[in-house]
Amino acid sequence: MRAFGRLVLVCGLVLGVQGAALADKTKVSLGTATKGGGFEVFGGGAAQVMNETDPTLDVMPVGTKGSRENIPLLEAGKLDTALVASLPAYEAFNGVGRAPTDLKIITAIYSTFGMFAVRGDSPAASFRDLVGKPVAWGTKSSGLTLLGKYVSEALGLDRDKDFQAHFLAKAGDGAPMLLDGRIDGFWGGGVGWPGFVKAMKGGGRFVGLSAADVALVNAKHPFLKPFTLPAGSYEGQKEAVTSVASYSFLLARADLPDDVAYRLAKALHQGHGVLAGRLKQAQETTPENTILAAPTPEHIHPGVRKYLDEIGLR
Repeated sequence: MRAFGRLVLVCGLVLGVQGAALADKTKVSLGTATKGGGFEVFGGGAAQVMNETDPTLDVMPVGTKGSRENIPLLEAGKLDTALVASLPAYEAFNGVGRAPTDLKIITAIYSTFGMFAVRGDSPAASFRDLVGKPVAWGTKSSGLTLLGKYVSEALGLDRDKDFQAHFLAKAGDGAPMLLDGRIDGFWGGGVGWPGFVKAMKGGGRFVGLSAADVALVNAKHPFLKPFTLPAGSYEGQKEAVTSVASYSFLLARADLPDDVAYRLAKALHQGHGVLAGRLKQAQETTPENTILAAPTPEHIHPGVRKYLDEIGLR
């Protein structure tokens, strides 16, 4: 009985220590997007690496409708952090159609560029070749869908009227629709993007922008820079694809404590090698790119700026 009592006491102490450790963790919600999209994959991977790198963090991915929903959820304090594509972030920072946001940048994550996936037997050779055709632009809350609007307008086209536009319930619906013939093109972007992985495995190929169209888009929207996706970035991709791109972000609510933002930035930096080894697109998730992509230093969270100072990057 004495041995049993000691065992119960020891087990109780162990469970008590474990419970205290769990209670001491800082919980941080991280909004992603719909299933089958790049943000779901990146958000889950980044959360796992931050938690592994800093055991005092408990970063929890939360599925959402995407960038256009993540911004108001952050502003309302319903999310601590969230992934936001480049164009919704640009509009929020600059007060396009709304008051400027006070959300802050934790990190730039990767370049968001746009292109179409088409079937292997498609005659389409450029963006304009899909005018009048049935195409899926993504979900209405997706930053990639907004990118399609910006690109179309810069080329004198209406995304919703000049194409037979389809909008998806979730990003993962696009590849099956393309491969079974319901649509002729599927708009998306990003290295390792799940929908494009499926499309390419199904015998698809990519259609980007001509050099002339890249120049037109960049002239209209200078923050959309010329971008080339190298051949071989996806399985079966035989040729490089040209388009335009800008960085997407991990943003935080304005009142996220400085020490939490500092720890998130430090965990991402220290865990970068692991994250980039698991997700090819995370090779771009660096402090240097965060400084490059931020509209101004003040848009970067003060806690992150403290970490950047410590590692000699400001």
